[in-house]
Amino acid sequence: MKKKDVNSSRVPVYRDAGFELFNADITSQAFENEKNPRHDPDFYIYSRYRNPTVVSAEQEIMKLEECNWAFLTQSGMSAIETSLSVFHKGKSTPPMLFFTEIYGGTISFIDTVLASRRGVDVRYFTPENGRYDYEALEKMIAEIKPGVVYIETISNPMLIVSDIRKVIKIASKYGSKVIVDNTFATPLLYRPLEDGADIVIHSATKYLSGHGNITAGVICGNDENIRKEIIEYRKLVGHMISPDDAYRLQTQMESFSLRFMKQCSNAANLAAFLSNSVMISEVWYPGLPGHTTHDLAADLFSKKGYGAMITFDIKGIDRNEKRSRRDSFIKMVSEKIKLIPSLGDSRTILMPVEAVWGVKYPEPGMIRLSVGFEDYGQIESTISCALKAL
Repeated sequence: MKKKDVNSSRVPVYRDAGFELFNADITSQAFENEKNPRHDPDFYIYSRYRNPTVVSAEQEIMKLEECNWAFLTQSGMSAIETSLSVFHKGKSTPPMLFFTEIYGGTISFIDTVLASRRGVDVRYFTPENGRYDYEALEKMIAEIKPGVVYIETISNPMLIVSDIRKVIKIASKYGSKVIVDNTFATPLLYRPLEDGADIVIHSATKYLSGHGNITAGVICGNDENIRKEIIEYRKLVGHMISPDDAYRLQTQMESFSLRFMKQCSNAANLAAFLSNSVMISEVWYPGLPGHTTHDLAADLFSKKGYGAMITFDIKGIDRNEKRSRRDSFIKMVSEKIKLIPSLGDSRTILMPVEAVWGVKYPEPGMIRLSVGFEDYGQIESTISCALKAL
């Protein structure tokens, strides 16, 4: 039954692999349309190219980001891969500059694929004392003239907030494109495209979907030339999200603003609670006045919120005691707060930092907490009981 035959309030799930083209003339027009795709019911060809359910979800994300285009992919990593790959031009590719405080999977892709397999000249820029030196950044960009500068708004797991506006200003001065992973901040706290970023990506697996039951990525922007490159690349390598996941993402985004702002509120309250616990040696959260980038975060996010991620360190007289206390804490909260290698879920979940970032952050007492939108009292009570038991 076609949508027009029923009064559906949503675009249905179109699971067609290929779409019916009614005659040779329509077929020619449809393939010509693929060079500059528009939403026309007669011109859908194949779901690896475009799909009506996917397009509908993309249009909702365009409203969130207030951008000219958005393309969904099947995961955050495929969004990252696509965004970087469209700037790879073989041996003529200029260097690519990456801030070191980015997702570990992104680092692995950079080192394993971009550098080792594709031969891209990869450079890294490292923070000092929990913040970036933007004078040093300009000096580096002026020297190497990178084609791309890649950065996260809020870093993982130390939650360093970057001065995206300053990065964009410096990069544009030297002709570099700026890609921003805005997953932790989301469009509700900050929209980098408004300040001139070339591409913004999200792991839509996280806050945009918000329930831990799909994987998805999205690439957003305004530049028409980049748009053409991305839609062609996604089509050729098959990075298209499934229509079922696109449908679920679109319905879950209806509650996005309510969910995320509640998570930010819960995180702010919990960070304050943790910072006063005698069992916690340090708390990293941009909303705390003592955080190295608190003032920058307050300005960049207009004090709307500071995200829903917290990293904290459990006290101990030595590494063995800290590791033992960490493991005990994780076990004691496990009925309510699960150890799950993700974030942005409806529930509060956690990850031991040492297990994932051991070489970079080898402190055994550190835990990264993704705060959910449960009743705040329940979250604090669960954690308080465990800390007291330690």
